[in-house]
Amino acid sequence: MQRLNWRDFDFWLLAGVILLIIFGVVMIRSAIAGNIDLLELNIVRRQIIFALLGLLMVFAATLIDYHVWEATYTVLYFGVFLLLGVLFAVGQAVYGSARWFDVGFILIQPSEIAKIVLIMALARFFARNQHRIHRPEWIARSFLLTLGIAIWILLQPDLSTSIVLFVIWFVMLWSSGLPVRYLVGTAVGGVFLLLVTVPLVFGAIVNPDSLSEDGLIKPYQMWRVHNFIFTDEEARYGEGFNVEQALITIGSGSLFGAGYGQNPQVQSRFLKVRQTDFIYAVIAGEFGFVGTTLVTLLLLFVIWRCLLIARRASDTYGALMVIGVATLLTFHAMVNVGMNLKLLPVTGLPLPFISYGGSSLLSTMLGIGLVESVAIRQKQLNFEA
Repeated sequence: MQRLNWRDFDFWLLAGVILLIIFGVVMIRSAIAGNIDLLELNIVRRQIIFALLGLLMVFAATLIDYHVWEATYTVLYFGVFLLLGVLFAVGQAVYGSARWFDVGFILIQPSEIAKIVLIMALARFFARNQHRIHRPEWIARSFLLTLGIAIWILLQPDLSTSIVLFVIWFVMLWSSGLPVRYLVGTAVGGVFLLLVTVPLVFGAIVNPDSLSEDGLIKPYQMWRVHNFIFTDEEARYGEGFNVEQALITIGSGSLFGAGYGQNPQVQSRFLKVRQTDFIYAVIAGEFGFVGTTLVTLLLLFVIWRCLLIARRASDTYGALMVIGVATLLTFHAMVNVGMNLKLLPVTGLPLPFISYGGSSLLSTMLGIGLVESVAIRQKQLNFEA
């Protein structure tokens, strides 16, 4: 067993992550100030505990050779598959979705673990079959590998997380060397599918209540799309209230913001779900355009460090796994910021490292640990050659 070279550990990456987490805890504290119900839940203390556990997870995952996950991916994949199946059958329904296991002191969301496990499984599949990735049947196999996890999450129902999984699949497929002609063919096929389905979907978007509660796509999910496309007075004070308040909060922040704990939109609680989905609006309201720009740059810095590690990885499996984690962080950040700015429909995707949520924070920290595991072993195989 070779000795680990800690000089290859990316301390810059970890420092960026820690800064984001600290800032997130600070913003969560401001977001819930004065709200007795949220204060009684001790969510600031909980987030700190999750962060400390996440840091331990980073170092534990770093110490474990990432090739161990390649050897055990079948057990992990089917373990998550069964866990999601059990959740669908007996899981606790929260906000209309069976997404959490209630273990008393914490709600565990298996779909967050599923993201990391799918990244491991796809990295192994593409690394082992890179020379066959130009064959349609192998592309289809990778799609089915993704669908095996995504279908359970879609049934919860959790459309946004299902989309995350397919985005990860496509980026990792492309990164593994998918020929350009297939990319073009996929794009053409996507446009054709869109043209065919738009007339069918348009009726549901105009009148989401026409959908059945027992269908794969639920009325409340289509209401989010409806409120994103159509802006009317009823939506402003109904389903679209949170987005409208987020825009007002962001606009009130101007260049430098009202100051920490001083934004009236936040402190008067006009902005809802402010510690999770709309934490970006809280940052904008209290620190303005300058504050949100700095946070965005720090997130980009973390993603950039991940991509550097992917480029220096010792093997394809490690590189693809890091690319999967970078894709996860990038897509989450883009969608969360987009929905706060009303550029995208509202989803439940958190802002990485900043939004409140134990399962989300722990899964992303596990992802960072896998990235560091690749980084710290980037030269070992070169010495053996």
